[in-house]
Amino acid sequence: MSALRLANARIPGADALVDVDLEHGRITRIGAAETSAPFPGDRLALDGRWIVPGLYDRHVHMSQWAMVSRRLDLAGATSAAHAAALVAAAVARGETEVAGFGYRDGLWADAPSRALLDGVSGDVPVVLVAADLHACWLNSAAARRHGVDAGESGVLREDACFQLVRRLDDIADDVLDGWVRDAARRAAARGVVGVTDYEMRWNRDDWARRSADGDFPLRVAFGVYPQHLDRALAEGLRTGDPVAGTGGLVTVGGAKMITDGSLNTRTAWCYDPYPGLGADEHPYGLATVAYEDLVPRMRRAWAGGIVPTVHAIGDRANARVLDAFEAVDASGWRGTGATIEHAQLLRHDDVARFAELGVIASVQPEHAMDDRDVAERYWAGRTDRAFMLAGLAAAGVELALGSDAPVAPLDPWVAIAAAVGRSRDGRAPWHPEQAIDVRVALAASTNGAGARIGMGGAADVAVVELDPHEASVDALRTMPVAATFVAGRAMHSTL
Repeated sequence: MSALRLANARIPGADALVDVDLEHGRITRIGAAETSAPFPGDRLALDGRWIVPGLYDRHVHMSQWAMVSRRLDLAGATSAAHAAALVAAAVARGETEVAGFGYRDGLWADAPSRALLDGVSGDVPVVLVAADLHACWLNSAAARRHGVDAGESGVLREDACFQLVRRLDDIADDVLDGWVRDAARRAAARGVVGVTDYEMRWNRDDWARRSADGDFPLRVAFGVYPQHLDRALAEGLRTGDPVAGTGGLVTVGGAKMITDGSLNTRTAWCYDPYPGLGADEHPYGLATVAYEDLVPRMRRAWAGGIVPTVHAIGDRANARVLDAFEAVDASGWRGTGATIEHAQLLRHDDVARFAELGVIASVQPEHAMDDRDVAERYWAGRTDRAFMLAGLAAAGVELALGSDAPVAPLDPWVAIAAAVGRSRDGRAPWHPEQAIDVRVALAASTNGAGARIGMGGAADVAVVELDPHEASVDALRTMPVAATFVAGRAMHSTL
């Protein structure tokens, strides 16, 4: 592997120009620029650009993110009727099957129904996946094709939805691998050096195949779902271990468990009821795994060397998962990488419990921007404890930022901007008391590397055109990235 000197760089928050040497996949020197220090490799002039640790997205669904651009875009649908009109236009264009993504029905004045889709689609199968991935809306033709009963609403939620989405994702390996590689290159162009992938399939083989040529542009840690835990344990997989044949790019992630639903689908498990739900909805949301099952699953994964990473969104779900972490190992989880994924609504007492137990809060700040209005409707009077980034950080809880792509874009600068500004599209900041400093947000976006590059660290770095410490929130959201290096190799460069 060739050595590279990044010359005349700036480190955010510092004025002096420095040279940064990358050798054998590590940062071997950070010193004054243009010194006579000998160097055996190439030199790349950064001309005063800023260098930061490479960015990680700690929660993505990589295959689904890769597929989004190839599905009917429903993000702009303002009602069920509007979504149906978009489907009608797709059918009129000659689509023989319609797969859509991105609707958010939490604030719609009308409700999804199977009859509404049937009226615009006839015998063309239609499956529309909600933006939060926890619900899908289908017509009669799709219900027949997939052998499911979606009732009069046509809506499947939680496990029933997940099972159907897995069928939609059954695409030839070579095709999907190409789409994923394209998505990875786009991520690298935003300064991303790695992701944690939570696709609901046996991901080890997928990622081993994609990285076999040694030229995949990202590092990947893959999650293991309950249906695959026995296989993972039998094959001796342990969190953090590299997968053979991937050059160290692919590692085993955590044991992913989903314990409740989501806000927009009104299935996040809460202490207080949701207002105005339909007869087929659960007033407090759903506990999708009983505590009596959750603790043994977590204990079994942990005993086998796979760290629990547990989805919890509602305040009741988060409290119960913290109970489970304490039951599995009361001595604490600090330094293990154990996470609660999302942690969107919390009781104040449970913020302290995160810190006491050493559980990482793996959060997606852009969700607060997407969900602020639906939160004010369904979590009315409680939004002061929704998306509590500042509260968690002040309590000493380690934060890990991500996107949950395709729920939000796979772009850590978007997450950083949302965390720092709590605003988007010119709106007033939402609960600005929960905003965090850009240095905290940057550190939470580097998979433990911190907010500044350091000697001996991995040669995973990004070069940006603006000082993140001084940039406005809008500038952070669109931060220009000049180059991205993984293990010292350029995976993106405009230099």
